Amino acid sequence: MALVECRNLTRAYSKGETTITPLANLDLDVARGEFLALMGPSGSGKTTLLNLIAGIDRPTSGTLSIDGRQLADMSRSRLAAWRSDYIGYIFQLYNLVSTLTAYENVELPLLLHKLNRKERHRKVAFALELVGIADRHDHFPRQLSGGQEQRVAIARAIVTDPMILVADEPTGDLDASNAKAVMVLLARLNQELGKTLVIVTHDANCAEYAGRTLHLEKGRLVESGEMALAAGAVS
Repeated sequence: MALVECRNLTRAYSKGETTITPLANLDLDVARGEFLALMGPSGSGKTTLLNLIAGIDRPTSGTLSIDGRQLADMSRSRLAAWRSDYIGYIFQLYNLVSTLTAYENVELPLLLHKLNRKERHRKVAFALELVGIADRHDHFPRQLSGGQEQRVAIARAIVTDPMILVADEPTGDLDASNAKAVMVLLARLNQELGKTLVIVTHDANCAEYAGRTLHLEKGRLVESGEMALAAGAVS
């Protein structure tokens, strides 16, 4: 059984008198331990799908199960608790709290868990060391480079040892060198720790680190191989 199973997944939004449907009747399986990249033009539903998998948004219709559990069956409070255990979210613009140090930013998710101070310290120290930013633990976001901020954000995403990491354009605000370093780090988390990764990216170089790439076109998923065949047929 796949870790993530989407069946006939649809998400529609009302905008005035217009209904916008970025995802319609979408089927998707993500295997446990897979590294999946989602690509496609703006408005194709990539971030919508990511937010559904992360339990931040709810589908209009269809089913979404993760590790055998139907997310739609959970109450809002239960879903929030489930998300803190299962999901680590990495944002394009880091979303660090400017008044907290790197250590304190990484510690934040642990405050929702029943851990004592010593246990929290052990987990934060491990996460910071893993992403190579331990020597900046007492720095505030304004004292860090963009690449360092994203490493802190990744440490915050993994500190609770979630089953799934989702990332929305994790290199979109970085230069080429830092982008490569972040993608190497994400690949390590997948290969060495067995984390299931689902990332949204516009960068084909970043997508190359994934084991599988899917393209979204008007809410329809297309394998990268199908894209190549279609391009060949046109040419």
